[in-house]
Formats: sequence, structure tokens, C-alpha cells
Amino acid sequence: MTKPIIAPSILASDFANLQRDTEMVNNSEADWFHVDIMDGVFVPNISYGLPVTQALHKHATKPLDVHLMIVQPEKYLEDFKNAGAEILTVHYEACPHLHRTIEQIKSLGCKAGVALNPATPVSVLEDIIHDCDLVLIMSVNPGFGGQKFIYHTIEKVAKLKALITKKNANTIIEIDGGVNLETAQLLINAGADALVAGSFVYSSKNPVETISNLKNLQVTS
Repeated sequence: MTKPIIAPSILASDFANLQRDTEMVNNSEADWFHVDIMDGVFVPNISYGLPVTQALHKHATKPLDVHLMIVQPEKYLEDFKNAGAEILTVHYEACPHLHRTIEQIKSLGCKAGVALNPATPVSVLEDIIHDCDLVLIMSVNPGFGGQKFIYHTIEKVAKLKALITKKNANTIIEIDGGVNLETAQLLINAGADALVAGSFVYSSKNPVETISNLKNLQVTS
């Protein structure tokens, strides 16, 4: 049994102690840093941009999984690659020429991800699933941390897993939003490979132990 990929969301960390919180993730069983970039246009919030990503990269010993919740992401792909991104995820809803954008990400030497908002069905990826290294399913509406998990996501994960299997693709299924031990178990059972956890990790008494608990979940029948 392969253990799930755990990607703590730096958005939920204490920015006044970014180096401390980065080193906590470095020293944990986490696999990636999840970096949420918000522009206040595609989503109703503004997070941080290139300088914070560069600062994080300076201290991080694990890959930066950069999630671009922005309009016209193709304009900024090279900048985020240069800032340290190893995975670049763009939103289906923000990319009128998605195949071209995915090819652009790959040409930079990054893994290419496509994110789907809660109202977007997985069927939109049928013709492009082979080109996606990763699909990020939003299990909350993007823009704010700490939201309630949308339980329809479980069914969505199962549908995406079926599509990946049918097309014989190697795409990773990542979930972002409302992940805790209960929802994580349901998601893994449905076929999720990677879990983004923000407030659940950083608000816990022992974040390293919380990450370990997520990492060691196994599929149950």
C-alpha cells in the first residue's frame, strides 16, 4: 500500500514565523509544500506572490507544489518556476487554451497540474487527462482557508479515478480543502493520492504528529 502524499498548505502558517513553520514541515513526514497564490480576481482573496515563494524555497527541503488561483496564469509560469516551483497547477476555469498552458508548464521542466472548482465536473478532462501529471480537486470553494468540506467531492474523486484508469493515465489525484483525519480517510478510500491540509495541521497542538497521522492512513474496505 502506497502512503498518501501530504502537502501542508503554507497559507495556514504563521507568516511572522515562516522560517520556523517551514522547518517544521522539513522535519515532518510531509512530502510537499502546498503554495496557494491568489490574485483577488479569480478568487475573492489575495494571498502572497513571488517574494514569499522565493523565501519559502530558500528554506524548504521538499518540493513546492504551487497552486495558481489567478487569471491568465500563463503569464506567470516562468516566474514561479524561477521562484522554486516544481509543480505548477492552473485552474481549468482560468485557462481557455488549457492544452497549450499544460505544454508550457512541461516545457519549463515542471509537473503540470489542473485544478477543478467544486462545480466543475471531472468529465471536462476526458480529452486531456493523459497530459496532466496531477489533478487538484477543490473540496471547498477556492479563496479562503478553514472552510467546510464539500462531501460531494468523494463521489468526484471516484469518478476521476475511473477516468484515469479507463484512459490508462498516471495522473495523481490531489484534494484541497477541509481535509482532516475523517475526510482524509474517505478521500483515500475513493482513490485520492495527495492531500493538502492547512488549518488542520497548523492549528493542531502537534503539527508534526498531525502530519504523521495523515501520512499513515491506509485504504480501508
